[in-house]
Amino acid sequence: MKYDLSNPLHRGAFTARAQRLAAQGTGLVELREVRPQRSDRQNRYLHAILAYFAVQVGEKAEEVKREYYKLAANRELFAYEAESRVTHRPVLRLRSTASLSTEEMTLSIERFRNWAAQTAGVYLPSPDDEAAIRAMEAEASRAAEWL
Repeated sequence: MKYDLSNPLHRGAFTARAQRLAAQGTGLVELREVRPQRSDRQNRYLHAILAYFAVQVGEKAEEVKREYYKLAANRELFAYEAESRVTHRPVLRLRSTASLSTEEMTLSIERFRNWAAQTAGVYLPSPDDEAAIRAMEAEASRAAEWL
């Protein structure tokens, strides 16, 4: 069952159910947060602009995603420090785009579009320009063996 914790009635029902299950002390229970995921349209657009940018600058798509999209344009959204399990020293880790909410994805794409235009001089069309998205996908498809 899903509970909307912003609703006081749901929050109370959730707490009561969790306490009841904890009191039983048997069985296996799963607790996880359900967050809205980005849309298929956002996902398609993100991959189109990353591949197109990679073609324009002559880099591999994975490098573009890591170095430019995540680190250069959206560091505060993706990068975090964690302790290495082996050396116990701080290491840089990056969030997956799959963990982004729809709003975070929108923000990250807008930041990347601005960064691409200002820093690399590459214009990335808006997400509602379907003809331009098809053109970007076609160009990236032609260059797929180098991406």
